[in-house]
Amino acid sequence: MLVVFGNGINLEINQRVHLLAEWVKRANLPGVIEVIPAYATVLIGFDPFQIEYDALHRLIMEYEEEQVDPLLYRSEKLIEIPTIYGGDHGPDLEFVAQYNHLSPDDVIRLHSEAEYRVFMMGFSPGFPYLGGMNPAIAVPRLSSPRTRVTAGSVGIAGEQTGIYPIDSAGGWRLIGWTPLRLFDPCAEPPFLLKPGDSLRFVPILRDQMEND
Repeated sequence: MLVVFGNGINLEINQRVHLLAEWVKRANLPGVIEVIPAYATVLIGFDPFQIEYDALHRLIMEYEEEQVDPLLYRSEKLIEIPTIYGGDHGPDLEFVAQYNHLSPDDVIRLHSEAEYRVFMMGFSPGFPYLGGMNPAIAVPRLSSPRTRVTAGSVGIAGEQTGIYPIDSAGGWRLIGWTPLRLFDPCAEPPFLLKPGDSLRFVPILRDQMEND
């Protein structure tokens, strides 16, 4: 069952998405197997032998947002992401600056001064799609994706920014890199971030990272 709240990237809509997702998880509805929140939708996987579609639909329609405390899904802690911008770690920084008629320092400032919310996870394990980026540094994706992007790379695509948790192919414009490990299959939980978390990028120099 796909519950649709809208069709855009919007903080208010995304908050409603996560409220419903959290309510479904905590309600222990019979037959519900998984709950997957996205930007503006909630996908509910269920076993039709345990609950019929009409019965589940009725329960969802009876849901009221006021029943759920937003703090149940949203972290009040601001997570800092140390980031090296430019150079080998951010090969597209110059392009992002030129495309938006800015200096590289302007791009770094605008990207790092914002507070971001993890709207959803996807693409690869632990990949956070972040809302809150200044549209002044928005750029189109690469016309041809890179075959390998290093884990920890910070990228921009359209008005979104995100962090690659593992080595993978990818078409986002790379402006920096963080030494933080976003995905560790041996850890519990395996993901550093989760939907609803708030974070900001903190510019660091390579020397700082090596000294730490």
